[in-house]
Amino acid sequence: MKAELVNPFLEAAGLVFRQMLQMELVRGKTTIKKSPAPGYEVAILIGITGEVTGRVVYSMNMDTVRKVVQKLMPDVSPQDLEKEYKDVIGEIGNMITGNALNVFLKNDKDLDVTVPRVVDLRKQKLDMSDGVTLGLNLYSPIGLVEVNISMDEPSQ
Repeated sequence: MKAELVNPFLEAAGLVFRQMLQMELVRGKTTIKKSPAPGYEVAILIGITGEVTGRVVYSMNMDTVRKVVQKLMPDVSPQDLEKEYKDVIGEIGNMITGNALNVFLKNDKDLDVTVPRVVDLRKQKLDMSDGVTLGLNLYSPIGLVEVNISMDEPSQ
């Protein structure tokens, strides 16, 4: 997997956390997995088409999700947090995706991405096809963000 296809998503996640949450993401070690399936309860799913096809999956545990929402909406009640977290996390996914797309455009990469979809794996089952996946952990003061990236060159 080429760095020019992976790095924009990591840079975009770092930028969004820095701007919106006033915190840095620190990159942990990289692993190779056999599936982009999320390892934590709440996932942001982004599909990729164009020069390559694939999927980017960000996931966080519910404690991290709550802390993100509370940082962005300090007065939110626990009941409202349970109603609002998917919208807030979806917006984080939109911002990450938009920033990554800007990097691709500047580098003349012809990629399109789907609207991010938020899935709560405590309430919904998710089936994902296997494929060589780059797995990265991004650490923040409020918790871990797992990033799984699976991309293939389309067959001609």
